[in-house]
Amino acid sequence: MAAPRRTVPGFFFILLLLLLQGCTVLTVELFSSNTSPEVQEYQRVELSCLIKHTSTDSPRIEWKKIRNGDTSYVYFDNMIQGDLKNRAEIKGGISLVIYNASRTDNGKYRCEVAAAEDQKRFAEITINLTVTVKPVIPKCRVPKSVPVGKSAVLHCQENEGYPSSVYRWYRNSDALPEDSKTNPKFLNSSFVLNISTGNLVFAAVNKGDMGQYYCIASNAAGSARCDAQLLEIYDLNVGGIVGGILVVVLVLVLITVGICWAYRKGYFANSSRPDGQSYKNPSKADGVNYLRTSDEGDFRHKSSFVI
Repeated sequence: MAAPRRTVPGFFFILLLLLLQGCTVLTVELFSSNTSPEVQEYQRVELSCLIKHTSTDSPRIEWKKIRNGDTSYVYFDNMIQGDLKNRAEIKGGISLVIYNASRTDNGKYRCEVAAAEDQKRFAEITINLTVTVKPVIPKCRVPKSVPVGKSAVLHCQENEGYPSSVYRWYRNSDALPEDSKTNPKFLNSSFVLNISTGNLVFAAVNKGDMGQYYCIASNAAGSARCDAQLLEIYDLNVGGIVGGILVVVLVLVLITVGICWAYRKGYFANSSRPDGQSYKNPSKADGVNYLRTSDEGDFRHKSSFVI
């Protein structure tokens, strides 16, 4: 009996299996125990990158940092590079450990492992690192006094915390909601709180809004609060203001009348000059008589003159 001949499709199938096997030999598979680690500033953190499968005994390992669109080497040519040079190391042959983490370490880190047999055939995994920073004491500004019915804005802000802080205002130790109308306890108020900016805005204050106010800034790393400040609310005395204006107008009228009366009496016209002399015609000199004629005007002679 003649042996069966292999068909052409069977030949291609066997060839395909050989090619897939060759690719598998050169394939590197990676995984991570935590692709989004989070750590407080100044603490230790491990960026996990583990080899699940590889056929090579000496894979090429590289770490790169991606932040704000820029890519830089962290581990290259078996050496730690850049800002992490003296505070990071490779653990277990591939994972990256950062000591004394800083807020500048925030960003994405890419672990790349290539098979030694084919440097173009590699696997990669991305780790997103978040370094949290505790907020500092926020700067709070509370108006000292506001008249009833007027608007008011309370400010709370800090710029050190990461991620960005959220803000809560308190009045006499009572936490204020984001909108006064959502809580029956504050229905008589007219405030709105922006927890992202820290601004507490009153559309129109009333007596019930008076009290001690303080703000707390918080994020994943912790919280901080400012000292309490007193907000006073006072009634606007419209009658007193009108009365004061009338008094001022009356005083101005009396002053004006007094000046006019003094001008009419001639007190200002006969006043002395700054040098002490009067503004009137100068006195005649001693020993001199004045004679006036129609042709010559004044004729001056001494008393000893004899005609």
